Amino acid sequence: MIKNNYTYTYFLFVTLFNFGDTMKMFINGQRVDKKDQIEVINPFNNEIVDCVPLGDISDAKNAINAAFKAKKSMKDLSSRKLSRILYDIHQELEEKSKELSELICLETGKPIKDSKMEMERSLQTLLMAAEESKRIYGETIPMDAAIAGKSVFGFTMKIPLGVVAAITPFNYPVNLAIHKLAPALAAKNTVVFKPSVKAPLSALKLAEIMGRHLPEGAVNAITGSSNVLGEEMITSPLISKISFTGSVSTGLSIAKKAGMKKLTLELGGNDPLIVMDDANLDAAVTAAVGGSYLNAGQVCIAVKRIILHDGIADQFVEQLVSQTKKLKMGDPMDPKTDIGPLIGENSAIMVEKVVNDAINNGAQLLCGGNRKGAFYEPTVLDNVQPGMELVQNETFGPISPIIRVKTLEEAIEVSNNTPFGLQAGVFTESIEKAKKAVKGIETGSVLINKQPTFRTDNMPFGGFKMSGIGKEGVKYAVEDMTRSKLVVIG
Repeated sequence: MIKNNYTYTYFLFVTLFNFGDTMKMFINGQRVDKKDQIEVINPFNNEIVDCVPLGDISDAKNAINAAFKAKKSMKDLSSRKLSRILYDIHQELEEKSKELSELICLETGKPIKDSKMEMERSLQTLLMAAEESKRIYGETIPMDAAIAGKSVFGFTMKIPLGVVAAITPFNYPVNLAIHKLAPALAAKNTVVFKPSVKAPLSALKLAEIMGRHLPEGAVNAITGSSNVLGEEMITSPLISKISFTGSVSTGLSIAKKAGMKKLTLELGGNDPLIVMDDANLDAAVTAAVGGSYLNAGQVCIAVKRIILHDGIADQFVEQLVSQTKKLKMGDPMDPKTDIGPLIGENSAIMVEKVVNDAINNGAQLLCGGNRKGAFYEPTVLDNVQPGMELVQNETFGPISPIIRVKTLEEAIEVSNNTPFGLQAGVFTESIEKAKKAVKGIETGSVLINKQPTFRTDNMPFGGFKMSGIGKEGVKYAVEDMTRSKLVVIG
């Protein structure tokens, strides 16, 4: 973990030079600055990457009003024209992909190879939205199925909701933003967007690029206190839908205050990886390593619990520890780095606390377990009990907690012993065990012979229980960004 100031100074200079002085709010087609600023800190070296405006309630109101006024301009766009615009945005983002990848790395500490992968996924998601904008269909209604409908016919039209509020976290600042903004725009809505103040730079650049291609006021991006800006976005009568990714507590607060607005809430997970005694162990171990440590474990669908059948547990754990020790932790800008820092030292301290609590209550530390600043070593813990805080709640860090079970039924019971239900992975060669797992596990997705971290950007994504409500994935998000109007002709 040697600090390389030259590397960071160089990349920061190149990135900001290519983008220009654009790290501002974007409201009604204009960059908006404020006297009060928020520092964006590089978690690798604690240096200031840049500052963004500390917006206030007037900025939130201005952004909402601009989006509301732009509704007609967006609605009047033909599907063909809108699709062409989204393709043009895709082209510009592709041209700036390298700089955006570096910016993601600087502001989040995500290894550069994973930051590049985020941009590749983001471009693919945007392309899907460009295509989906031309596939928004209603349906014909067999009106004559009822006595009164014999002489009439009817059909539905899909129309935009109006203004969509999008609120995103730090861990995937571009991809999660595109998962909200692109479907909203494809369905001809306008957007008010609030990225996390921990990683707002790449998100602000994304919003400005989108906004420059679309009618004035169609895309607005604001930065500042969630309590101030978020409150206005949640309660404003001019907003028709809120799409939020973040904590359970914030999601519950939004649900209580949102009134009649449509909601999509992605609130995290505590995702299990079940490995049965007939599984392909090499594949399962590789999946566990990739799923546990991606983005230093700061992923809602990261492997949070590894549930092993006793018959293969010792061999699996031996292989897991061996592969974990091979991972390189260090400078995120180094293409060889596998594990970067967490988003900040406080986050690493929280991970350290729950790991130490598990060890003090009987869990066995097999490797890792050390913290230095915002870095926390990839850690394997054996003999973890299902009731420990480490696995009862979502631990956002590079941890592989091992829970041993004797049967598939016990594995399913342990999997469901959590308030969350986002995704689950099951490794088995038995179709009967796979069917039983699919039927018994209470999650939005069950993946057979894949880790729960697996996601394609077109699949329906969303969980059960406290993991949230609604589905993302371009087609499904577009559907939820529209409403149906019935037309009857006599």
